Amino acid sequence: MVKSIHELDEIRKITKEIVRQDKEREQPRILVGMATCGIAAGAQPVLSAIIEEVEKLGLQDIIIKQTGCIGACQIEPIVDIILPGEKKVTYVRMNPEKAKKVIQEHLANGHIIEDYTVKSSLEKMKKENPDLEMTIFFDEIDYAKRQHRIALKNCGVIDPESIDEYLALDGYKALQKAITEMAPQDVIDVVKASGLRGRGGGGFPTGMKWEFTAKAANDKKYVVCNADEGDPGAFMDRSILEGDPQSVLEAMAIAGYAIGSDKGFIYIRAEYPMAVRRLEKAIAQAKEYGLLGQRIMGTEFNFDIEIRLGAGAFVCGEETALIRSIEGERGMSVQKPPFPANSGLWGKPTLINNVETFANVAQIILKGAEWFKSVGSEKSAGTKVFALGGKITNTGLVEIPMGTTLKEVIYDIGGGIPHNKKFKAVQTGGPSGGCIPYTHIDSPIDYDTLTTIGSMMGSGGMIVMDEDNCMVDVAKFFLEFVSHESCGKCSPCRIGTKRLLEILTKITEGKGTMEDLENLEKLSHDIKATALCGLGQTAPNPVLSTLKYFKHEYEAHVREDRCPAGVCKSFMTYTIFPSKCVGCGVCARVCPVHAIRGVVKKPYHIDQATCIKCGACMDQCRFEAIEKTFKKGSE
Repeated sequence: MVKSIHELDEIRKITKEIVRQDKEREQPRILVGMATCGIAAGAQPVLSAIIEEVEKLGLQDIIIKQTGCIGACQIEPIVDIILPGEKKVTYVRMNPEKAKKVIQEHLANGHIIEDYTVKSSLEKMKKENPDLEMTIFFDEIDYAKRQHRIALKNCGVIDPESIDEYLALDGYKALQKAITEMAPQDVIDVVKASGLRGRGGGGFPTGMKWEFTAKAANDKKYVVCNADEGDPGAFMDRSILEGDPQSVLEAMAIAGYAIGSDKGFIYIRAEYPMAVRRLEKAIAQAKEYGLLGQRIMGTEFNFDIEIRLGAGAFVCGEETALIRSIEGERGMSVQKPPFPANSGLWGKPTLINNVETFANVAQIILKGAEWFKSVGSEKSAGTKVFALGGKITNTGLVEIPMGTTLKEVIYDIGGGIPHNKKFKAVQTGGPSGGCIPYTHIDSPIDYDTLTTIGSMMGSGGMIVMDEDNCMVDVAKFFLEFVSHESCGKCSPCRIGTKRLLEILTKITEGKGTMEDLENLEKLSHDIKATALCGLGQTAPNPVLSTLKYFKHEYEAHVREDRCPAGVCKSFMTYTIFPSKCVGCGVCARVCPVHAIRGVVKKPYHIDQATCIKCGACMDQCRFEAIEKTFKKGSE
């Protein structure tokens, strides 16, 4: 256990030396990406195969380590081979057979298998999409040059289950500086001056929130980390907790010192088992080293952290609902004021920040406010982590300076739209965000700009859509999610979102009227103005943004009886053409609802009243006898 600052400095020197020696001594290193994305893609069997093959070949002094997510989710599993004095070689889309061959050829014989490397993968992707200016998620490519890693600094670099590796990279040095060289108000002043704003969606100035909580008069205060990442397509917080959990613990302790708290809670959804496990291990290691608990580093400062598991309710990402859930109550929003800074957990002043916000704190304390402000834009300092998904070539995590344009992220970093499709829109801010059209693709990504054009920063989900997406259907998808996740406390959210969903469903079923479009917009504004919490107030954003930029698609559904994107099933019909049908019966056998009937060797027909328009029949027909048609010229 660390009993003094001197002891911590000595430990840090030792860990730095161990890491340096690992890199410089004649020992090959193998790093395997073992975050959830990598494991889902098959990284565990790959790691097992590597260990097995190293033992089988009798290779000595091989260092095999796991790392967190480096962002390149679409080419997992990823394995790095680092031989002494040589440049790192990154192998992608690995499987156990490939992994064994890499050990045999690269480690045993010194021959790089080019076909398995990231460079080869990029070349193959370029051949498949020759018209795209494609990049990929690695140092050799332009992708890395366009990023600036602060929150993700250690992700994919260190073993997330080793506190020694975190200490070797100046881990807990910021906490040491705060509690030995700075007064609590000094810490708050640095965070305020940095311009850091909440990365959970609201964008509230972090330093101001810390100051409000610090000034609240009470003998007990709490620090809460909101890790209830509930947006569809968002996985930024999960990746930080899986790849660098100690950075969040250190930041929470710094916050505790700044506001006068000795207790912290991490509220995380139970659907993140790996993040939970690594957090538990990180907390245990920090306590063992005396970096959490009583008399931290031999000072008078005490701070401890506990984990609280959430059941996966989206509304519990809202701070007052989260507080009620920690208290053991049903997760429902509470009227504000009072704000949590004055009356939060168990009625005590409570500071709540999300994972990514905390992940910036230690570096701000170490490097200063001006350093952080030098990155990003004037009103939105620093970087933002985004989870790229949808119709985009490079899916995964990116961390970019605020002010980077949407076009840079989608085309220069994301690699553009696959299969030469046209970009239609990008949805930011999760279910509470908006859909941004091509006309705004040159807009800088910052809090104020995204709000001005009808969306929001949100926690960092970024879903790209192409010409095959129906924007009415997209709005319906998000309203289905939000209406289902409403806590039900206030009627504008509980009832209003369901009415919005009913109107959108009516339109996608070809039963909409122009009056429905008017009601859709009016009801959206009413909900925004009267809902109790942020979930309800922002729930209509997908509707309002699609009405603003894609109203012609709504009108096509209503006035022209067609879905321009050819997505809404009520506007499509599957037809068997007798002149092409040979009567093989395959279509009838694959139809899940038995809507296709006929006699073998004679043309079959589809009962349109029974058909669910799944397309299974057309996919299986070898004679191109089935065609999908649309009402009144849908394309």
